[in-house]
This record gives sequence, C-alpha cells and structure tokens, in this order.
Amino acid sequence: MTWMLDRPRLALAILLLLFLLPGPLLLQLNLDNAPEAYFPKDAPAVQFDREIRERFPQEQVLVALFEGEDLFEPAFLSRLHEALLGIEGEPLVERVLSVLTADHIRATPDGFAVEPLVDPYDLAARTPDQWRERTLSDRFAPGLLVSTDGQALALVVRPHPLENSLQRLELEQRVKTHLKETGLDERVTALAGHIALDVAQLRSMITDTMAFIPATMAIGLLLLWFMFRRWLVVVLAAATIATVVNVAVALLVVFGKPYTLISSILPPLLSAITIAMLMHLFNTVVHAAQRGYSGRERMRQALSMVARPMLFTGLTTAAGLISLATSPIRPIQTFGLVAAAGVVLVALLSVLVLPALIVHWDRGTWVQQRGSIRWLDRFTSFCARLSIRRAGWVVGITIVLMAIGIPQIRHVEVETDLYAFFSDRHPITQATERVESRLSGVMPLEVVFDAPEPEGLLAPERLAEIQRVQAWLDARPEVDYSLSLPDMVEQMHWAFHEEDPAYRTLPDTRQLIAQYLFVYDGNDLHDVVDRDYERARLLLNLNAHGSSALNQLMDDLREELTARPPGDMDWDLAGMGRLFADQERLLIEGQLRSLLAVTVLVLGLMFILWRSPAMAGLSMLPNLSPVLLIFIVMGVLGIWLDMATAMIAAVAVGIAVDDTIHVVHGYRARRRAGASPPWAIARTFRHAGRAVTATTVVLVAQFLILGLSAFQPTASFGVLTAFGLLGALVFDLIVLPAVLVLVWRSRAT
Repeated sequence: MTWMLDRPRLALAILLLLFLLPGPLLLQLNLDNAPEAYFPKDAPAVQFDREIRERFPQEQVLVALFEGEDLFEPAFLSRLHEALLGIEGEPLVERVLSVLTADHIRATPDGFAVEPLVDPYDLAARTPDQWRERTLSDRFAPGLLVSTDGQALALVVRPHPLENSLQRLELEQRVKTHLKETGLDERVTALAGHIALDVAQLRSMITDTMAFIPATMAIGLLLLWFMFRRWLVVVLAAATIATVVNVAVALLVVFGKPYTLISSILPPLLSAITIAMLMHLFNTVVHAAQRGYSGRERMRQALSMVARPMLFTGLTTAAGLISLATSPIRPIQTFGLVAAAGVVLVALLSVLVLPALIVHWDRGTWVQQRGSIRWLDRFTSFCARLSIRRAGWVVGITIVLMAIGIPQIRHVEVETDLYAFFSDRHPITQATERVESRLSGVMPLEVVFDAPEPEGLLAPERLAEIQRVQAWLDARPEVDYSLSLPDMVEQMHWAFHEEDPAYRTLPDTRQLIAQYLFVYDGNDLHDVVDRDYERARLLLNLNAHGSSALNQLMDDLREELTARPPGDMDWDLAGMGRLFADQERLLIEGQLRSLLAVTVLVLGLMFILWRSPAMAGLSMLPNLSPVLLIFIVMGVLGIWLDMATAMIAAVAVGIAVDDTIHVVHGYRARRRAGASPPWAIARTFRHAGRAVTATTVVLVAQFLILGLSAFQPTASFGVLTAFGLLGALVFDLIVLPAVLVLVWRSRAT
C-alpha cells in the first residue's frame, strides 16, 4: 500500500487520466427512461408485446385535451384540422386520432358508408350542434375522442415505435409547436398519456441530476472543511468525487446502458460514499499526526491503521450493491454493477493514489479542530457509557422494540404506479386526472385472440365469444372504454339494415361478415384485427394505474377465461397494463434475491476479515438492522416497495457495513493488545467512533437531499436510506458494543 508514496507523479497521472478519459464518452450518454428500458428482454410479456407490435400499432400515445363551448364551431375545427395535418406530417407520427379523422359508419340507400366523423373539408354541411349530435351519437367516439357532454375533445397522437425518452420529448415538443402555430396552445387543458408521463420523468431525471450532484458534493466538502480546515483535503476530495462519478457514468456508455431515473441516483450515492471513505482516511492521518509522526512516515502509519478496513469496506459495500444484479429489472441490475465498480474505485484511489498526493503537497498541520470534534466526543462517550454500563437494558429494549416493529413489515405493499410517482400538484398528475374525468382511463390493456387458421375470425361464433369476454370486462369498474372487432362488424350490420335497432347484433353467417369487411374502406378496422383475420385485439382503456389493481383484474380475467374458454381460440394479454402489472412479481423476486445475496456476500466477507464465525455473526447485527428498520417504517407509513425503494436494502447494508468494519477492527486490535472489552470499546470510540459518526452525518445529510426530489420514489429512497443509516449508527455504537460486553461477562462467569 505504500509503494505509491514515492511516486506522486504517477499517482497524479492516474487521477488525471481517470478524470479526463470519460469526457468524450459522457457526450454519448443515452438519456432514456422509457418503460421498455426497465423490462427484461426475455420476459414472456415483453416478447409477446413485441410480437403484437409487428402486426398492430403502438398503444402508447400522447393525448391533448381541449375544452369549451365552441369545440364544434368551424373556426375551432379548422384550426384543429390545420394542427392535425402538421402533426401527421412529423416523421415520428404514425397517425393522429380525432373526431376529424375517426371513421363513422352510417346507412346509405345501397348499404353503408364509412366517412369521417366530422368532415374537415365540408364543415358547412352541418351546423355546430348537428356535428356535436352526430359525434355524440357515434358508437365509438364518446369516451375516447369526445366527452359525453360534448364539452371536451381529444387529439390522440400515435407515434411510430420510439427508441428512447429523447424521441418522446421531441415528439411532445413538436406537437406543442404545431398547436402554438395554430393558436390552439392556450386551448389545451391537459397533455397526458404514457408519452407525456415519460417526458415528465425525463425532465425530473435531468432536474434531479443537475441539482443533487452539486448539492451532495457541496455538503460533503463543507463538512470536510469543518472537520479538518485544510484546502488540500477539500481539493483532493472534490477531484476524487468528480473522477469516480465521471467513470461510473461513462461505464453506462461503455456497456450500452441508458441513463434512467434509477441511474440518476448513482452520482449522489457515489459522492456520499466517497466523502465517507475519505473521512476515515483524513481522520487517521490526524490521529497519526497527534502521535508525533510527520511526512511520509505519518502516511505510512495512517495506512497501516486504515488501509485494511477501507479495502474491506469497499469490498463489502460493492458486494451489497452487486447483489442488485440479481434483480430482473434491468436498470436496477445496471445500477448495482456500476455503483459497485465506483465504490471499488473509491477504495483504490483512497489507499493508493491520494496518500501519495497528500505526502507530496502536504504543507500544513494535521490537527483536528477542537470545536469540530467536541460534539462528536460527547456523543461517542455517551454511547460508550450507555452500552457498557447498561448493556442488559440496551439489548433488552432493542429486542422488545424489534418484536413490536417487525410485525409491521407485513403491511408493506409491493406496488408500481407510475402516476403516483409524482405529487397531486404535479402537472402530469393533474393532466391525467383531467383526461380521465372527461374521457376515459389512460392505462391500455389488450386481450389478444388467435383463431386456429387464417380468416378464422370471420366465423360468427368466434366473434360472439370475443363479445362475451368484452361484456364481462365492460362490467368491471376498472374498464372505462373497450373496442373490438365484433363492435365494428355489429355496427356495419346495423348500418347495412338502415340503422334498424333490431340489427345491432352480429351477423349469423360467415359470408355476410366477409362481405362487410370487404366493403369496409375506413382506417380504424385494422387497429383491432390483422389483415389475415387470424388475430384480433380487444382494446381496453383502464382507470387503474397500480400493478396491484391491474394484477387483480388480469387474475380475474384469466380465471374467467380458464373456466369459460373463448371457443377454440387461443388468448393472451398484452399492452402496457400487463407489462406494469408484471413488475410486481419482478420486484418481489428481485428483492428476495438481493436480500439473500447481500446477506451471504457480506457474511462471507466478514468471516474472511475476522476469521471468526462468532464475530462475523455478531457484526451482521448492525448491518441487517437498516433493512428491518426501513421495512418497519415502510409498513407503518404505507410506503410502497417500488422501483427505487427495492434498492434500499442492498444499498443500506452495503453502506452500513463500512462503519461496522471500522468499529470492530479497532475493537479487535485493542483486544489483541490486551485491553478489556470495556476499555477496547471506549478507546475505539475515541478514534473510530468520531469518523463513524461524522461519516453517518454526511451520508444522512446527502441522502436527505434526495428527499427534495419531485419524483416520489427517489424522495422515498433518500429519506428511508438516511433513516436506515441512522439506525445502523445506533446499532454500531450502542447495541453491538452492548452485545460484546454481555458476551464477555457471560464468559467471565
């Protein structure tokens, strides 16, 4: 570890190289928080959805809502048509749906005709009231394109397949531009849909990154200055943080991974961990200086005390983060691996590179400011006295509190609800509520039916089976709107028979159905059936957003279709509704895997470090405590286990183990020197306890900053992790020492 001390130029070259090399790569960073980036590529739901998109259009759309009394006036409809034509001309757009483009089936003397619901090229053919009446009497438009009172119209932009969030942002901006150019931007009362949601998340991600990186870095540097009053400390810490963050983010580019809302936690997390590690390094240098060492020998003494525990803290923290690689959620996997690489880099820089630079440029004194450590000494002295003198009470009270709290974990709900990720005051939340109150739910779900042969869906008995399933779904409170092939065939049959209500039924012959479909010359038919008439979609708009409610609906539907199969047709579920619902299972699997992995990895590393099964087991107490405390709080406060909070356990354990290693390492070193457990604890707290407490304060402050995020999962992640680390500090400085004292007393008797 001291080989680099005589090579400061090499150390500086390594630091500069690591700082500068990622620069060009960062320019290629792919900002993408689209839903597709989260799902495992080999998951059955993802594969089936990909198959469906080969035959049918996208179901992720952008919805612009207009409200007012004049929506059917020629002046408004003309401007709406102008905006629509401009949007349809955009290369990202596949189709724009509105009352001006939707098909309307009506009777004619010789059969039926398919024409625009509202003809933008012949608005004078009817009065505004007549256009409104025609639209509201249409079978398919109300609830989808127009409100039931005729006071709201929707412009639904359906894109070609989009590659990432930046394309969704570009699409939204282009739509806004066309609306502004036609003077309709002020008439838009809501802009919603999954594309708008993705854009809102992208903006939140960029805002959080720009705000939290400098904020967490500033807090850490201020505390280092407060503790050591050395500009050298601040400069080296800033350079190390920038280097580690740059390398970690560049790794995303190297491995072709997107920068998501999960990834946006990387910079503040690595900044916090870097400050914590450097706190231990600088604190040990001060300790060596207080013992009379100077220059190169002072750093040698400091490294002899801190290098081994720092390397192991790096390994254990990395192990905790690597456990996230067992999650089936791809951004969580990437987060764990990249964060682990960043932590290992911090540890190596701290024990190899920075010591050489400190020795080379050190021109001041290393005396810790008395004012800055007085409160630390008072706190650690209190913890030492409490854990030594009241060991039995400490352990007993801890057991009682855990016995009361652990049952609350059963109240933790696994839930993924993208629309609950923002506050009620957020524009995307308000826009979604507005659209759903005026039209229908924005969560799409598809029931896909496959006939056993081409043109199999021309059989009336198969259409009747689809219609039966649709009726069952329409009776569910989660379903606001549905559309199917039987609906369109039934409408054609009704129109062909001069709109006689008695014929609003399915035809009873295959030949008649084939004739209707052959005559149909509109644009909407192949949204619900492929051109071979072999595969059909039952389209649903749901008002349910959470994975629990979606899973309940889908489980009930599967049970219904299992008990009453739709004839000889195969069936399956697709769409964003199913993909998000499947996340609940994936999150549970990932959480269980990561908890098991982090426990096994950290326990194994503890055994290697201490060479004692008993000590390895005891040292796990403060490491697992954050997990229990966090889940207890989540159960009590009703905080969901979602994308971000699913990472807390591994992150909290990985960070908490650092302080445990420093405390136990100091305790065992003094025990080997012949000190009694009480004396070893007191002396360890005098040295390591300061750094442990100071690093926890830094980490807690930095994670609490994340609580200011407008994105609720990020805010919950920050606050809960901070709480877990405070709990780990209590276990490190009070509970673990009390257990050690009780074990020593029991052996002494």
